[in-house]
Amino acid sequence: MVVLHSSEQGKAGVGVPLEPFLHQVGGHLSVLQYDAYTVCKPLVSQEQKFYESLPLAMRCFTPQYKGTITVHLRRDSRGHLGLVANPLKENLEPFQVSSESRAVALWQTLQQTASSESSPRPLAQLACSLKESAAKVLLRSDCHLSTQASPLVESAEGSQVERMGFNPWGLHCHQAHMTRLCSQYPEDKRHRFLLLENVVSQYKQPCILDLKMGTRQHGDDASEEKKARHMKKCEQSTSACLGVRICGMQVYQADKKSFLCKDKYYGRKLSVEGFRQALSQFLHDGIRLRTELLEPILCRLQALLTVIRGQSSYRFYSSSLLIIYDGEPPQTSQDSTSGDPAKVDVRMIDFAHTTYKGSRNEHTSYEGPDPGYIFGLENLIGILQNIQEGE
Repeated sequence: MVVLHSSEQGKAGVGVPLEPFLHQVGGHLSVLQYDAYTVCKPLVSQEQKFYESLPLAMRCFTPQYKGTITVHLRRDSRGHLGLVANPLKENLEPFQVSSESRAVALWQTLQQTASSESSPRPLAQLACSLKESAAKVLLRSDCHLSTQASPLVESAEGSQVERMGFNPWGLHCHQAHMTRLCSQYPEDKRHRFLLLENVVSQYKQPCILDLKMGTRQHGDDASEEKKARHMKKCEQSTSACLGVRICGMQVYQADKKSFLCKDKYYGRKLSVEGFRQALSQFLHDGIRLRTELLEPILCRLQALLTVIRGQSSYRFYSSSLLIIYDGEPPQTSQDSTSGDPAKVDVRMIDFAHTTYKGSRNEHTSYEGPDPGYIFGLENLIGILQNIQEGE
């Protein structure tokens, strides 16, 4: 992460309050909501350079890059710590925070509910005020979120927020991120974040599958310890035999009006057959298998496969692939057969360890397209085709 000095601080009170992105289903870096159409994440130089030199053929398969912002911690009138963004001068496009943003509305409800004396403190405040080491907080963050987040939603005033549901993974990552910031940096430090398109902004009930692609996950600059750790994860999961594994997902269940959520630990334990069943589960809304989604998803994956085969020297180590569709199906039979591409999407994300000829700090130069990524895509396509054929 790039850290800026406090001399770059803007005017006090000016900035955009950031909220956890409540549709984050995987990853370990916190993704935050900037506005209804934009998210941001901690800047990694290698990822920024990838977006700035992105091949034209790949642009429809990656989030739109919108520049960078500086982010700092700020206390509100009640003493709660939060993150505030200050757009940089090079960002010419105006951003507006939508008061109708579901993620912002839910996070505000969590904060308001937690501010009462009988409720737990907000996650951001808790992360900074616990008299424990950051490591202990991180170790027990899974338990904390599973027990705290859901009751807060259920006890919130009004039924609308309760019906929304949310994936707890985004709050897990946000708590861990706030803990790191508070333990490693003073409050007045400036941090640089990437601004990226919110690729699920157009969906009413976004169903998201996060797939870690390829047979290798460590970057060229990984330490021997990190390399061994990632290789073990691949060997013990479907990454080794399929070139793809599940890192998280959320599926809207129409019968329960809530999301079914799975995390990366679930994905690591799956066998090949378990992976196939998980893909079927991702396409099942609790009532039926959404078979009408298979053809547009397969078409999009085939198009991506063609693009990846044409990208010589690129290695997308540790990157993910998102498959997205709307869990709220079209209201009419005419809409469901129109093949509207806005209802299905496939996007590549997370390029902090992507390498290619001309990339900065390049340790190794590769020839030809990424064989591990192609292997994973081909297997993914094959399994979805089998599901389509009813096998």
